[in-house]
Amino acid sequence: MSLWFAVLHVLGILSLSWCTSGSELNVATPISCGTRAVDLSDTHLLVLCPANCSLWSLSVFGSGVYASISSICGAAIHRGIIGLSGGPVEVHGLQGRTNYLSSYAHGVQSQSLSQWSASFTVARTISLPLEVSSQTSSSAIVASGAAKKPVKKIVKKPPPATAHKDCPVDMALLLDSSYNIGQRRFNLQKNFVSKLATMLKVGTQGPHVGVVQTSETPRTEFYLTNYTTAKDVTFAIKEIPYIGGNTNTGKAILHTVRNFFSPDFGVRRGYPRVIVVFVDGWPSDNVEEAAILARESGINIFFVSVAKPSPEEASLVSDQDFMRKAVCKDNEFFTFTMPSWFSTNKFVKPLAQKLCSIDQMLCSKTCYNSVDLGFLIDGSSSVGDGNFRLVLDLLVSIARSFDISDIGSRIGAIQFTYDQRMEFNFNDHVLKDNALRALQKIPYMSGGTATGDAINFAVRSLFKPRSSSNRKFLIIITDGQSYDDVRVPAMAAQREGITVYAVGVAWAPMEDLKAMASEPKESHVFFTREFTGLGQFQQPIVRGICRDFTEFN
Repeated sequence: MSLWFAVLHVLGILSLSWCTSGSELNVATPISCGTRAVDLSDTHLLVLCPANCSLWSLSVFGSGVYASISSICGAAIHRGIIGLSGGPVEVHGLQGRTNYLSSYAHGVQSQSLSQWSASFTVARTISLPLEVSSQTSSSAIVASGAAKKPVKKIVKKPPPATAHKDCPVDMALLLDSSYNIGQRRFNLQKNFVSKLATMLKVGTQGPHVGVVQTSETPRTEFYLTNYTTAKDVTFAIKEIPYIGGNTNTGKAILHTVRNFFSPDFGVRRGYPRVIVVFVDGWPSDNVEEAAILARESGINIFFVSVAKPSPEEASLVSDQDFMRKAVCKDNEFFTFTMPSWFSTNKFVKPLAQKLCSIDQMLCSKTCYNSVDLGFLIDGSSSVGDGNFRLVLDLLVSIARSFDISDIGSRIGAIQFTYDQRMEFNFNDHVLKDNALRALQKIPYMSGGTATGDAINFAVRSLFKPRSSSNRKFLIIITDGQSYDDVRVPAMAAQREGITVYAVGVAWAPMEDLKAMASEPKESHVFFTREFTGLGQFQQPIVRGICRDFTEFN
């Protein structure tokens, strides 16, 4: 009996010792989906992840062992410790390391990282009763039967610096990592960009920043939502390694336009998109084609040029006007020059002010996302139901080219005979699919042709009551001569700022089409003998709208 008592006594001491050393792990600290290990005050802690974390928004670096800037809940899901329902996770802090590996697991894509100053692992908790702590908890209930004992208070970290809410932009910084700049100036460039991020006050409600390196082949270092404070961004920039190679700036811009600005990587709907290109010297490739794609995509390109080529080097530059051709607008607002990478502190604030001047970011508005398209459709008896469907096919194909939404382009449709019928106005369908479906399903009316009255109706009932900052366009399709005057109503429409395209079929008189269309007539009038020929006009009309939009702006 005495032997059993001794054994039980020893086990009790061991049990009590374990409970004492691990008592803090019996208190689960609630965290958010985005909480990172670097945000914790302890290196060994039990946390409680919430349910329904959005997988695409979780920033995770590493596999098994994670960089401390990773989301704890993201790492736990990636590791298979918890699922989307959340739950408790044990976090163990580790020393920093190099070569964090990327992998895909349990719906989470982790990213690689060359090195970081601290790491952590995650583990399942053993089955013990848990008490969820609050920020003010001073005690916790340990395993059943154990007495209460003091628990270390959770240290509440000071809130991060306030984000610059007046600078709501999504920004890609393209760093020059070519042979032109070299290792030393590359590090000076990183210092400058870090100061810029601090001046911009990167934050959840303010500017979001990501980095792409420009060299022989572009490389994305991090995306918009990987780091949500200026401090984290500066740490991440510090870790970016120098690559070397040619300065393929055009290739880097193309890569950024196609791959960086995606909702999957945190781009925000309705926020200006900006690419800031840093060039030490000059590009090795052509930038014009990539810049055109950026402008058409609503992206504002800024160029920061440092150390322009000397007179001896100028002959090596294939296109000395590369900046003028690449920026959003050639009006000096989108270019910024510095003589060298030394003594750059005085340039940080002026550049930050430019990058936050969203009212001057002219390329945010494009012909695709900032137009109101009104369709005026001839529904007279001479058209016929079958041909009417061909007319609608053309209009749907035109509308499909535009970014239709509640904050983008809008479409409205009116069918006319002697009378007019509002099929739907600009605010009826703010989702693109719904708008296209409504356009395709318009029922054929049949009747006479009063095009002049229809134009007046469109101005009065479609454009005026629902005015917006969008550029206004009216596309008229008719197959015959109007019974009323079209010249005066068309001129009145154009005085209201409406650009008119006239599309005629079969018996539509050319003089009527020219009378209705805006100048120059040759690019705003289209005619075909057969309804089957309407499809050829889709691309010329869309290109014409974009040309008109660009010239107007």
